[in-house]
Amino acid sequence: MAGRPVADFYCTKCGEEYEFKSQKSEFGARVLDGAFKTMCERLAASNNPNLFLLNYDLAKLSVTNLLVVPKHFFVREIIERRKPLADTARRAGWIGCNIMINQIPASGNIFIVRGGQIQPKESVLVRWKKTLFLREEPVEARGWLIEVMKCVESIGKDEFNLDDVYEFEDQLSRLYPDNRHVKQKIRQQLQVLRDRGYLDFVSRGYYRLRPSD
Repeated sequence: MAGRPVADFYCTKCGEEYEFKSQKSEFGARVLDGAFKTMCERLAASNNPNLFLLNYDLAKLSVTNLLVVPKHFFVREIIERRKPLADTARRAGWIGCNIMINQIPASGNIFIVRGGQIQPKESVLVRWKKTLFLREEPVEARGWLIEVMKCVESIGKDEFNLDDVYEFEDQLSRLYPDNRHVKQKIRQQLQVLRDRGYLDFVSRGYYRLRPSD
């Protein structure tokens, strides 16, 4: 979109903005992007965009994968600052960035087309709506919720207990060094995720990841 850095599309019905990235091969852990400062400023704005990632087959003129990352996952924390360009470069000192898509929870990768197959509209909408509650959370609270969501996904089981999540205490302590009560914070975030319908409470200290579809 002209005049809107880090925004390629705008939906007139819902008012959502979208940044668009495409390539032939599947995306790896990082996606090359533009100016670091511009990206950070744009993602800090109230109308920060969602992210579209598209893979295509040029020989078949077809879309292989198309997924959307909702804007509450497209945040400063997943932006990596690249080294300034060398003094010999045409834009010496310019600093670019990478989008670290490997830092986005699985629930933040919503496929519209996967493996060349269009996904059912109802399934896409369910996955889209499942995490919209994050937009209502303050920035700091949202960060904690997303990190705990990533920990839960890393466990690799639909049903888990508190001790499984406590295994990530050191990791979360490094991310939030000023917090001296990480276990209490974990319990608090699990309760919020339960109340918001992301998790189901099974029994004392036990939870179940609610299916997305």
